[in-house]
Amino acid sequence: MAVSTKLTPRQAVLDMAPYHPPTGARRSKLRLDFNENTVGAPPHVIDFIQRYLTAADLSMYPEYDHALEDLSRHFGCALNELTLTNGTDEAIHLLLSTFVDHDQEVLILKPSYAMYRFYAQLAGAKVRELDYRPGTLAFPLDEVLEGLTPATRAVMISNPNNPTGTGIDLRGIEKILEKAPHTAVLIDEAYYEFCGVTAMPLLSRYANLFVSRTFSKTYGMAAMRCGCLFSQATNIAHVRKGQSPYSVNAVAAMAARIAVQDKKFVEDYVLEVLTARELLYIGLEKLNIPYIRSQANFVLFQAGDRAIEIRDALRERGILVRDRSYEIAGCVRVTVGTRDQIRQFLEELEKLW
Repeated sequence: MAVSTKLTPRQAVLDMAPYHPPTGARRSKLRLDFNENTVGAPPHVIDFIQRYLTAADLSMYPEYDHALEDLSRHFGCALNELTLTNGTDEAIHLLLSTFVDHDQEVLILKPSYAMYRFYAQLAGAKVRELDYRPGTLAFPLDEVLEGLTPATRAVMISNPNNPTGTGIDLRGIEKILEKAPHTAVLIDEAYYEFCGVTAMPLLSRYANLFVSRTFSKTYGMAAMRCGCLFSQATNIAHVRKGQSPYSVNAVAAMAARIAVQDKKFVEDYVLEVLTARELLYIGLEKLNIPYIRSQANFVLFQAGDRAIEIRDALRERGILVRDRSYEIAGCVRVTVGTRDQIRQFLEELEKLW
């Protein structure tokens, strides 16, 4: 006779708050909520998959050699200085599970990408948070430098930061790396293409530096769940030891290596977004709505006590934006898409305002 028992998860899991992104019923709406590419994946990627993906490809476990060769060439690094990851999320998870033990300290900024705290808590780390500067939401470099101690095992930095859109320059990153030479420092460059600031050239000089990139934003392949983690070869060797051998699916690896072969798609999309971002600034100023100037493909604006009301009313009109008032009072984040999409957003916002 079976005996009923109750399994108890690790304390770290019990202590975590669940993360439930609002991802339902988005396909038919104008998606200005998740900072995705709003025009879709590169046509040459779709064409390649349709032409060359075979039944045999799907029946085999993934092989990454060709993808790694193409990506290392594109990013200007050695083959042993990167690993493919299942989106940036796996990159974060791998870094923490490789270099941070239970009860060791992880420093993150607030507000920032939720998965830093998520995976740090899952690892059983002690999470310490520092706030972006009130009002301007500027990167708190002095506070971070003061907060780094020998006990700090990892620092997670989104540059530019989600959801604030603000960033840190290369000299600031160098100061952090130099202040904490025995701390793993992740610079998450999910929105690099929109700001042009990258820590990649610093990899050869700093053994504690990690950089992550994703194909979910500019490249329009969020559904593929594909990214890269970069560091010095010794670090990547350690990371790969703790990585599932097939964590990135074969179609995602194929899509990534094809995506980087057409620079024009990215250049054209980034130019469109940057132009639309200026249009958004003008529209918000016309409505006297305060906002934070952004280095990314999204803008945080101040809706006051109407933040949730505005979000819900826009959703009823087929436009999705993201309420961030739970962490920055009164704030709503809107993804910058094309100029036509931003005109549509501003037209509906004006009716509500």
